[in-house]
Amino acid sequence: MYRAHVLVCGGTGCASSGSAKIQDTFKAELEAKGLEKEVALVQTGCHGLCALGPIVVVYPEGVFYSKVDVKDIPEIVSEHLLKGRIVQRLVYREEDKDNGGVKSYNDTEFAKKQVRVALRNCGVINPENIDEYIGTRGYEALGKVLTEMTPDEVIDVILASGLRGRGGAGFPTGKKWQLARNLVQDGGQKYVCCNADEGDPGAFMDRSVLEGDPHAVLEAMAIAGYAIGASQGYIYVRAEYPIAVQRLQIAIKQAKEYGLLGNDIFGTGFNFDIGLRLGAGAFVCGEETALMTSIEGKRGEPRPRPPFPAVSGLFQRPTILNNVETWANIPQIILNGADWFASMGTEKSKGTKVFALGGKINNTGLVEIPMGTTLREVVEEIGGGVPNGKKFKAAQTGGPSGGCIPLEHYDVPIDYDNLIAIGSMMGSGGLIVMDEDNCMVDIAKFFLDFTVDESCGKCTPCRIGTRRMYEILDKITKGQGTLEDLDRLEELGKYIKDNALCGLGQTAPNPVLSTLRYFRDEYVAHVVDKKCPAGVCKALLQYKIDPAKCKGCTLCARNCPAGCISGKVKEPHVIDQSKCLKCGACMDNCKFGAISKG
Repeated sequence: MYRAHVLVCGGTGCASSGSAKIQDTFKAELEAKGLEKEVALVQTGCHGLCALGPIVVVYPEGVFYSKVDVKDIPEIVSEHLLKGRIVQRLVYREEDKDNGGVKSYNDTEFAKKQVRVALRNCGVINPENIDEYIGTRGYEALGKVLTEMTPDEVIDVILASGLRGRGGAGFPTGKKWQLARNLVQDGGQKYVCCNADEGDPGAFMDRSVLEGDPHAVLEAMAIAGYAIGASQGYIYVRAEYPIAVQRLQIAIKQAKEYGLLGNDIFGTGFNFDIGLRLGAGAFVCGEETALMTSIEGKRGEPRPRPPFPAVSGLFQRPTILNNVETWANIPQIILNGADWFASMGTEKSKGTKVFALGGKINNTGLVEIPMGTTLREVVEEIGGGVPNGKKFKAAQTGGPSGGCIPLEHYDVPIDYDNLIAIGSMMGSGGLIVMDEDNCMVDIAKFFLDFTVDESCGKCTPCRIGTRRMYEILDKITKGQGTLEDLDRLEELGKYIKDNALCGLGQTAPNPVLSTLRYFRDEYVAHVVDKKCPAGVCKALLQYKIDPAKCKGCTLCARNCPAGCISGKVKEPHVIDQSKCLKCGACMDNCKFGAISKG
């Protein structure tokens, strides 16, 4: 029996900060102090506060150490684990705005408003040890459905829970399963697929679940296989997720060894196996029919629908596909009941949603909140607000398929229908925060550039239409646009939405249309005034030196890579605009605030 447990985050974020070395150092220190039989060293998945990694949590006290360095390990072992003295300088603290004091991690705004369902085991268990998953009621849900429930009863529970797909448009999960279940089985195979091809910029929710709790996905897929009458599943995961791939391989091997995958599971005669398929990073393979085409060994391109995958999917057989987060909810719904899950969220969007917070926000990381939480709560309370005293300007949800939510909708409850109503979408759950220094025209151009590169090229509206939209945006950011171009952007965007072959093409114009809707004045400034209000678009920038503030220190001239600044010592300097590269080095080096851009 161990008297203490040391949990070291082994997710990608902490791994990139050196958590593997920290774990090795802990092991060496514990052995050196003779504590290896008293203190358990556990590698976990992501805790959520990615910006604070590497993270170490020590139980039974639950002390949360952040930004731990290898050199800190001997002190933690000798002081905390040997003498019982918490190393206060490493403990995560959050400033208490009301009382001027500090709070422990579990009481912080970041932690206390979250409800962890899909992420319940992430940062808690060793994802490479099936016994730890079983110790948290793992595979109990699978045992329950196989021994106590009929397939139709399983589907009824999922329908009653109100669970909607967490990967995009939010189609009811139970209804998808029901469609595949009701198809008359002709002796052929049905399939269960997991979409782990997480391609949205700034999204890492599914990766974190796979790295922190892979067995939850395996168990859920087996449950779905029983419900629809399938004996084979596939997980399509990005090859760029090496830690997730490794842990899935380990989890599948362990589940087979324990008889939880394979033949005659729990002695019920039910057979179900899971295979891995690695994606090469094509964004379009996040679309369900393109993903299935890729699993088949063909070029990943979407297929026309109907027929829908529940009728003719993988290998033209009935197939259901859900993303990682959707699967991670299934075992908990079976164990706790449909009413438990439906008690969270809003009328039409039940349960919780995982978001990856990024961009201009203090608490970069992973959060899970009940549906209906407002954007203001997510950004200001859980996310810790916008850094450096800047003002919130917008948030992009849904990645390249989503839209920008402006300040005027800061208090709209986040759910599927509300986001669509204001011109955005839930998507897989990336949430990128922008402040007053972001140019919304440039943001739209960034996402459209991504979409143009990732278009599979199968349909003309997406292949050609998005490129034409990008060219217009490029003109506008260079000061060459016209007011007619704004009308043309809207016309093209609406045409693509109505005519593109797949959901990715149909939603590609969203970032442009939403920024035109809420930030049209910025577009007009670029076109009419030939100015970028945020000072981002280089072609419209001009750096100027205020002679009243310039002290003639020559720092700007000495650091200018183009040699375009001239002037005598202790006299105001000037910039030759014809030579200026607009790199900003002069403004960065000026100590007197004499240089501005506009």
